[in-house]
Amino acid sequence: MSQHNLLKADDIKQHLTPRVAEWIMRLETFNVIDSTNLYLATHLNDYPSGSVCFADEQTAGKGRRGREWISPLGQNIYGSFLWHFTENVQQLSSLSLAIGVGIIRVLNKQGIWNVGLKWPNDIYSQMKKLGGILIEMVTHPNGHTSAIIGLGINISLPEVYGEKIGQAYTDLQHIAPLISVQRHRLIADLLNELLPITVTFPQTGFANYRQEWRQYDCLQNQLVTLYHGQDQIIGTVQGINDQGFLLLQEINGTIRTLASGEVSFHT
Repeated sequence: MSQHNLLKADDIKQHLTPRVAEWIMRLETFNVIDSTNLYLATHLNDYPSGSVCFADEQTAGKGRRGREWISPLGQNIYGSFLWHFTENVQQLSSLSLAIGVGIIRVLNKQGIWNVGLKWPNDIYSQMKKLGGILIEMVTHPNGHTSAIIGLGINISLPEVYGEKIGQAYTDLQHIAPLISVQRHRLIADLLNELLPITVTFPQTGFANYRQEWRQYDCLQNQLVTLYHGQDQIIGTVQGINDQGFLLLQEINGTIRTLASGEVSFHT
């Protein structure tokens, strides 16, 4: 990986909209970091809303349920941003679904159409994982809530990493081979879309994104296994309710409403 291909904050800033540029108080890039989410978590109390960091490589990136997020140098998108909320924090449980909608919008604008959403926070294409969202919430003694919104999108993930991933995966190079993706431009486009979603979410809630999310739902009518705590539930996905909770029809016909869990395609 040559030096000129590594991320630079100025290369990202030149593509930000004026409004988003005003919201971003810090924008840092790292060649190597343990985890962008962890970095912002360690600075939670001294960094303002609009603190952003992206890295060329993560040595301890993580996904859901503590899994490692494979992060080879200079190939993909690994980043996080911080926002401190002071109102309507009850609505934030569905923020990751709205962020997913925003990511799909950005990919569509790049001409990448064969992408969808897998509840609650994965980006999928052709039944394979393309990216993920990891939002970590911290509630403060004054009742305010801070959200660290982590993003990972595979642009080019060589097969040598496949054994470590442990699930079917894909990257933009495979699903859109004719489209040249520039990381700094894609990061700016993501920030231009996702910061406004985040900042306005306490006012808009999930209602603004619900129908769009349903259009991108790649689990609809699929037979799945849902892992919820120690339980494993096999059923057919019936979509989401108005709050963004998963509707799962069990084999006996009962429909369960689930606010959290991890879903795998049943094989």
